[in-house]
Amino acid sequence: MIHADKEKYKDILEDSVTYLEQHGFENIKVDSEGYETPKSYSKKGSDISITPDIVATKEGKKHYFDISLKSAAPKLLKSKWLFLNTLTALKSSHFRLITTRGHYKFTAEMLDDINLNNKKLIKI
Repeated sequence: MIHADKEKYKDILEDSVTYLEQHGFENIKVDSEGYETPKSYSKKGSDISITPDIVATKEGKKHYFDISLKSAAPKLLKSKWLFLNTLTALKSSHFRLITTRGHYKFTAEMLDDINLNNKKLIKI
């Protein structure tokens, strides 16, 4: 989810955290008020900053989650997903996308566009 949509979809973010807690994830950090914020990554020589929506651990492995919702800036969302996918591959972590009803097709098309169609979605 891009930063501009954070306030609009706060309830979906809360539902995602609840889902992860129920499935055994611990040390959950969320890019939202009231939670510890995950580490941000900045592009050198630019003011662009990328923060994963949710970071959690399960069985000693770190998992990065991003909420996939229809967006007015799909190019920005695609670059965020590519960065997080690369980051998790380098760190031997996991990257998953969380989506909700009404956003499945949008998410699948976006993943096809950037050749990440092997990613399994968490559908809430």
